[in-house]
Amino acid sequence: MLIHDGGDRCILGRQATWPEGRYSILAGFVEPGESSEAAVAREVDEEVGLAITEVTYAGSQPWPFPASLMLGYTALAVGDLTPHLRDGELADARWFTRDEIRAGAGLVRLPPPVSIAHRLITDWLDAG
Repeated sequence: MLIHDGGDRCILGRQATWPEGRYSILAGFVEPGESSEAAVAREVDEEVGLAITEVTYAGSQPWPFPASLMLGYTALAVGDLTPHLRDGELADARWFTRDEIRAGAGLVRLPPPVSIAHRLITDWLDAG
């Protein structure tokens, strides 16, 4: 889920098990009986406490761990844009500008190019 502010920033998070400086888009799982769009809103709220709108499907990717189908979405953050780590899944989450991501500011690395996360980030970078 690539969450942006409608301007020049997107929010990226870092799991505690990742090396310092590695960031990616937010992610989660769809619960039984839940639409994928509702899952996006719930997961963003659970992980970083942000409200979103304009949830847009961006593509899918088969993923072997654990035999899943990854769905890519973008969404616009609304209201208070201050991230609040809420569920303990992330060690850090913060807003990055396109220029910061392009320059690698504060980043050791982004997700690998084979991942849908990488594609969502690069598509967003190319759009701005």
